[in-house]
Amino acid sequence: MSIAFLDPGNLEGDLQAGAAAGDTLLWLLLWTTAMGLLVQLLSARLGVATGKHLAELCRDEYPCWARRALWLMAEVAMVSADIQEVIGSAVAIKILTHGLLPLWAGVVITGLDCFIFLSLENYGVRKLEALFAVLIATMAWSFAWMFIDTKPNGKDLIIGIIVPKLSSRTIRQAVGLVGCVITPHNVFLHSALVQSRKIDPGNECQVGEALRYYTVESTVALVVPFMINLFVTAVFAKGFHGTEEAGSIGLENAGHYLQEKFGGEFFPVLYIWGVGLLAAGTSSTITGTYAGQFIMSGFLNWRLKKWIRALITRGFAIVPTIAVALWFNTSDSALDVLNEWLNVLQSIQIPFALIPLVTLVSKKQVMGVFTIGPRTQIATWIIASVPIIVNGYLLIDFFSSEMRGVLSGAVICVLVLGYTSFLLYLILRGVKLQG
Repeated sequence: MSIAFLDPGNLEGDLQAGAAAGDTLLWLLLWTTAMGLLVQLLSARLGVATGKHLAELCRDEYPCWARRALWLMAEVAMVSADIQEVIGSAVAIKILTHGLLPLWAGVVITGLDCFIFLSLENYGVRKLEALFAVLIATMAWSFAWMFIDTKPNGKDLIIGIIVPKLSSRTIRQAVGLVGCVITPHNVFLHSALVQSRKIDPGNECQVGEALRYYTVESTVALVVPFMINLFVTAVFAKGFHGTEEAGSIGLENAGHYLQEKFGGEFFPVLYIWGVGLLAAGTSSTITGTYAGQFIMSGFLNWRLKKWIRALITRGFAIVPTIAVALWFNTSDSALDVLNEWLNVLQSIQIPFALIPLVTLVSKKQVMGVFTIGPRTQIATWIIASVPIIVNGYLLIDFFSSEMRGVLSGAVICVLVLGYTSFLLYLILRGVKLQG
C-alpha cells in the first residue's frame, strides 16, 4: 500500500506541483493522502469481513455485461499504470548509466526485472515483503537526502501544510496531484492482500480485531509515502518555483535540472534522484503484476501463473513504451504527451473502482455487522465524489484542448455519453442496493 503512493506517476505529480505552485499545495497533498487512507481502509474492511477481494465480489454482484465492462476498465488502468512505471524505471537507468543505456534499453531491462523479483516468492512471501521494505527505505533515504541538502524553508512548509490555498494558475497541478494519489488497480489489490493473514470472516471478534490492527498498520504505512512525497514537492518548490524551467520539468529532465541547481558535495543529486526513481519504478511494477493477477482471477475466474500474467501485462506495456522511447530521441515532447494521455486514462477508471467499493461496504447482505453506518456512508460518498468531480474537470479540460474538427468532436461526445451513462448506472444501482 505504501508503494501505491510512491510510483513514478506520483513523483511526477509531486515535482510538477512543487515547481508550479511552490509549497502552496502541500495541504492538498495531506488531505488527498488522508482520502487515500480512507479508501484503503474500506478496501481492507471489505476483504477481511467477506473473505473475498473486490474483483470477486464485483463478479457476484453485477450482471455479466457490467462486470466485463468493469474488468475492461480495470485492465486499461492496469496497463496504463504499468507503462508509466516502465518509463520511470527506464529514465532512472538512463540517469544512473550516464546516458550509456538509452531509454529503449532501459525499457527492455525493466521488462525483465519483475520476473526476477517475482521468483523471490518461491522462497516465501515474507522475502518479497522484505524486498519492498528495502526499496521503500531506498526511496526514503534518497529523497530525504535531497530534502536536507536543498534546505527548504521550514516556515513555508508548515504554512503550506496548514493553510489551504488554490489559485486559477495552479488548478491543473492540484487536479494532477489528486488524480495520481488514488490508482484504480491498487484499490483492487489491497482488498486481496489483507487476506494473506489467516482470518475467519465468520468470527466477529477476530474480524474486528484484525480491522483495528489494519487501521493502525495502514495509517503508519501511509505516513512514510506522505513524507517522501512532501520531500519531493518541497525540493522542487525550493529550486524551481517562479523560474522559467518550472513549466518544462518532467521525470526525464528533473535530475539534470536538480544537478544544475543544487549539485551535491558528496553525492551528485542527479544520481540520488536516479536511485530513488529506480526504486519507485521497480517496486511499483511488482505490485502492478499482483494487482493484475487478482483483477483477472476475480472478474473472469481465470487463474494464470504469475509469470504468464506478468508476461501478458508487460507485453502490452513494453511495445508502446519502446516505440515512444525511440521517438523520444528525436522529439522532446513525446514522453510528456504519453504521460498526459496515461494520466487521463487512469483518471477515467477511478470511479469504476471507487463506486463498487463504496456500494459493497454499504450493503448489509455483503458485510453483515461490519456494514458502514448511514453517516459513514454519506461521508464516504462525498469523499468518493471528490476524485470523480476533480477528474471530470481534468477530462473536460483535456478533451476540450484536444478536439479538432467535427468528426473528432463527435467521437469524443459519443464516448463521453457512454462513459457517463455507465457511471450513472453504477451510482443508481449502488443507491438502490443500499436502500
